[in-house]
Amino acid sequence: MALVEIKVPDIGDFDNVGVIEVLVKVGDTIKVEQSLITVESDKASMEIPSSQAGVVRELKVALGDKISEGSTILLLETADAAQTEAVSAPAAPVAEQKAPEVQAVPAAAAPVAVASAAASTIDLVVPDIGDFQDVAVIELLVKVGDTVTEEQSLFTVESDKASMEIPSPAAGTITALTLKLGDKVNAGDVVGQMTVQGAAAVPAAAPVAAAPAPASVAAPAATPAPVAQDAAPVPAAAAPTATAAVAAAPAHNPTVPPSGQLPHASPSVRKFARELGVPLNEVRGTGRKGRITQEDVMAFTKSVMAGAVQTLAQQAVAAKAAPAAGGGAGLDLLPWPKVDFAKFGAVERKELSRIKKISGANLHRNWVMIPHVTNNDVADITELEEFRLQINAEQAKAKSDVKVTMLAFVIKAVVAALKKFPEFNASLDGDTLVYKQYYHIGFAADTPNGLVVPVLKDADKKGILQISQEMSDLARKARDGKLGAADMQGGCFSISSLGGIGGTHFTPIINAPEVAILGLSRSSRQPVWNEDKEKFVPRLVLPLSLSYDHRVIDGAAAARFNAYLGALLADYRRILL
Repeated sequence: MALVEIKVPDIGDFDNVGVIEVLVKVGDTIKVEQSLITVESDKASMEIPSSQAGVVRELKVALGDKISEGSTILLLETADAAQTEAVSAPAAPVAEQKAPEVQAVPAAAAPVAVASAAASTIDLVVPDIGDFQDVAVIELLVKVGDTVTEEQSLFTVESDKASMEIPSPAAGTITALTLKLGDKVNAGDVVGQMTVQGAAAVPAAAPVAAAPAPASVAAPAATPAPVAQDAAPVPAAAAPTATAAVAAAPAHNPTVPPSGQLPHASPSVRKFARELGVPLNEVRGTGRKGRITQEDVMAFTKSVMAGAVQTLAQQAVAAKAAPAAGGGAGLDLLPWPKVDFAKFGAVERKELSRIKKISGANLHRNWVMIPHVTNNDVADITELEEFRLQINAEQAKAKSDVKVTMLAFVIKAVVAALKKFPEFNASLDGDTLVYKQYYHIGFAADTPNGLVVPVLKDADKKGILQISQEMSDLARKARDGKLGAADMQGGCFSISSLGGIGGTHFTPIINAPEVAILGLSRSSRQPVWNEDKEKFVPRLVLPLSLSYDHRVIDGAAAARFNAYLGALLADYRRILL
């Protein structure tokens, strides 16, 4: 028995391609040619098979890693020492063995135009795809008469180990296309013609690595990309009403793939979905064998938007009808003043962002309908801050990119407080209180377009470092406008932290249907009386502002919750009790 390093073989000109699937785990017994991982560029995805049979003893790659030729995938325990020596030698034998399968990818980067430099019409030719023969056409992305740009994908082909998109060699108009879905093509096949202005031999373009798209099955022709501009605002709009919006569109309820699998979609469809912030695992594929098409992504986007608009309209109608139904108990306020501000000086008018329009309506509803009370307290975090700085120093020494913030410690402490005071982890449903047995914590994230609240799922099952990493990932997605509906659903309790900005205390607005929210202000050094030393000593104090729904929680319970939370932050060992 011996350990063998299984490495990435020759993958052509590709470098730093992303790992989108890990298909084996430690302890698995694998065969020769069994696929180990799936990697992807912006034009192709491929599965890397094993050159040896044996038992997986250690994985050297994880989802999201970037790999190149020669990178170690895993350590394999084999029974044949002779095979071990052969594979442990320079990576060339492995590369030679697997080259036919993976060399198909860089070859797909750009077909070469076969035409005279003076001609106005060029042939579209299938480029060199290695030793593959009779690969199937699974997507037609253009049709005759379409005007395409250079590098725009024309069609997608697929083998049992890789799928790749064939891009246009130049900008022009498609005049003939002899392909149809299911056709088999080989290198050198002429599959159509296009007219260009002053056509010449077109060089191959270098592919760029992109995000996940597993090799899969066929899909209908894609919808032209300009529609994306109309749907682009979706990530911002979906946040506050995503649950109701998705529920309003049964035709596109998600068909979640089996555990461990990624949704079936081509690289171009995945890129389109990422630009809109659409979570593909919530989209139902209508293509052959459930493959997700560009039309599916657009239909899902429209359904979410339609649901959001319908929900807001229903809320507006209900708000207008409420005073009559309540027997004249409306606010009966004076109309909002109309002022011509330009009469007094220069002005500039700007529309509210989509996030602020939708979140503003929700905040107004929550403030009017929930009887807010805020309990203010402080927590001594002197020792906890010293511990946090020590952890970050150790992380930096280990060259880890995970940075622990005080908010990560607060989230873990809040979970402990929710377990002790379960009415804070509940929601009011009419006259019934729904107690939740899970702990999903939302945290307010400030973005250029407004405030959003990503939700950290199952915080009770995660350590401080994992919480810090997931918070960082969610905050980055929020800033980039890429949060999906699933990223902002299911919250039990929210935290709004202004610690990095300033303030002493404030009144955060409860995020319905939750019953409480915690506000954190900037910590400061303050003199605190020490009974043992009989003198004031400087301590780092964190202000806590707990807003609660007085229909569910009374003042005494809120004071106890805040005091208990402060005690946990002052001595973090108490969480173990």
